[in-house]
Amino acid sequence: SGGHRVPRGAAQLLAPVGDPEKVICVGLNYHDHCLEQGVKVPKEPLIFSKFPSAITGPFDDIVHPQDSTEVDWEVELAAVIGKRGRCIEEAAALEHVVGFTVANDVSARDWQMRRNGRQWLLGKTFDTFCPLGPAIVTKEAVADVHNLWIRCSVNGHRMQDSSTRHLIFRVPALVTWVSRFVTLVPGDILLTGTPAGVGVFRKPPVFLKRGDEVQCEIEELGTICNRVV
Repeated sequence: SGGHRVPRGAAQLLAPVGDPEKVICVGLNYHDHCLEQGVKVPKEPLIFSKFPSAITGPFDDIVHPQDSTEVDWEVELAAVIGKRGRCIEEAAALEHVVGFTVANDVSARDWQMRRNGRQWLLGKTFDTFCPLGPAIVTKEAVADVHNLWIRCSVNGHRMQDSSTRHLIFRVPALVTWVSRFVTLVPGDILLTGTPAGVGVFRKPPVFLKRGDEVQCEIEELGTICNRVV
């Protein structure tokens, strides 16, 4: 209706899914992101994860860890699973998705790329490293989830500006692929990858510092904005 039962300024929006069973992520899933780092387009989805404890609200703070000097941003389209399934056929995959939201796959690149045996998990899963929201937009309300502009700005400067039409593996293919290995259950979050423009591949590299403000937005889905503290 456009009306609010509670004044917006008096309410704190939490993440639309606060404690999912799984947060599943996809790496190297935009053509322009592969190009910016000089790697080949993958033949199969590259899957990793974040712990659910990384989730924070759409306007909550990102806590810069003492243990990292290379904290980076990654705006991502997130799909929310609404129906349980395993070994899901691609033609039926969207029946298992209830809707979409905006995510920031915050990443400590030093831990992701050089430490912890170059396993990605620790660099991706510090507390507050998954801002999510502002709401779940049901799939029926999105005209074409594979044709939405997707953007990230830091302190008002545009860093990422792309479109979900550049996804290498689209949402149905990702749901099908992941469900080959694990049972998807309602509330699971699937982060679908980030486009070009992340800090680590800039020349020179740019990383987040305390006091920075990161805004991630996707057409039709809304905007999240988080301050680094």
